[in-house]
Amino acid sequence: MDHDLGSFPRPVLAALAAAERLLTRRSGAGVVLADPEDLGGSDRSVVARARVARNPFSLPRTLVVKHYLAEPDPDRPDPFHYEVASCQLFTALPEDSRPSPVLIAHDPQSRLLVLEDLGRSSTLADKLFGPDPAAAQRCLLSWARALGRMQAATAGRENDFGALLRRLGERAWRDPMAEEARVALAKVPGLLAQDLGVTVPPAAVLEAHETARLLGGTRYRAFSPSDTCPDNNLVTSRGVRFVDFEWGCFRDIALDAAYFRVPFPGCEASFSLPQGMAAAMLEAWRNEIAAVWPDLDDPDRLEHRLLHAQLLWVWLCTWWLLPRIRVRDMPVGPDATRSPRISTALGHYWREMATAAADGGLPATAELGEAVAAALGERFPDAPGTLPVYPAFRSVA
Repeated sequence: MDHDLGSFPRPVLAALAAAERLLTRRSGAGVVLADPEDLGGSDRSVVARARVARNPFSLPRTLVVKHYLAEPDPDRPDPFHYEVASCQLFTALPEDSRPSPVLIAHDPQSRLLVLEDLGRSSTLADKLFGPDPAAAQRCLLSWARALGRMQAATAGRENDFGALLRRLGERAWRDPMAEEARVALAKVPGLLAQDLGVTVPPAAVLEAHETARLLGGTRYRAFSPSDTCPDNNLVTSRGVRFVDFEWGCFRDIALDAAYFRVPFPGCEASFSLPQGMAAAMLEAWRNEIAAVWPDLDDPDRLEHRLLHAQLLWVWLCTWWLLPRIRVRDMPVGPDATRSPRISTALGHYWREMATAAADGGLPATAELGEAVAAALGERFPDAPGTLPVYPAFRSVA
């Protein structure tokens, strides 16, 4: 590694040094990485791009290194294992079906991955917060197509994913959202009563509990990154590509397709979509999954599943977000310029849920949605009453 790098954070340099050792062991000859670029990562990991300065075998010109910093929690699944298994699953797919970077090498001892570099791509969030509404629209449609393509390509591969996880030491695998969703279904009525003074009718509880069927072994399961928020999707010349698979899992495809409706539930950048955009995204997604699940061409069957997925996300987001504003309302994420107020987001989720439930034959949920949205408005009268569209669309809204 180029040692004239005093300005770079020590964790980035440590990640590149570990990658050099791994690649050198693999090739039997020295690999040198240079010109590091810190790509951020999180409190759990460092992500950096580097140029391959000495290349004894057919490495790409640049690559990306992800180094997990913390030791795993012995009581929880290891996100490093999930990321490796996800990338291994995708790397085995044909190139035109691959939704992610290729995994070049990994080292369980160092908790390190070396990945294909997809280039200096914008994220979907960059486009949604940018100045070009046409570009934002194209990228949302590309994201919906990429989601459907990934689900179609991974349908029926859940056992393969499980085998990859077992090889890494995980005895069992599950959707990390499923357990929290079941807790939300049990606890949200008490939460709404305590925090907003809203009584949840027994019929609305029954309608919500029907959604738990999506958490089991349905016929519509495929891979999900779990976290498909806008900043975890890269806009490349080959379309949108997904990154960050720390909680990758298999689950019902409707749970990710419901992101069109909510939209992007619980994400820091959860703003509304312009009129007609959700329907266009749904059609782009449906065209990709229709060959694998032709029965979802039936509009009534598809709508029923999406309605239940939307309802499950609204209850889960309420469980996540409402306790955070007991003292004062705040943005969903740390940056108030890129994140809505929690009360505004939840009010939007419940108001949209009320409309969808009224049209979809869930009358108790429709009544509850109106009551929750009204209670949020009364509790936080200074908050915006409607959720704005993403900034890219505001000039044409």
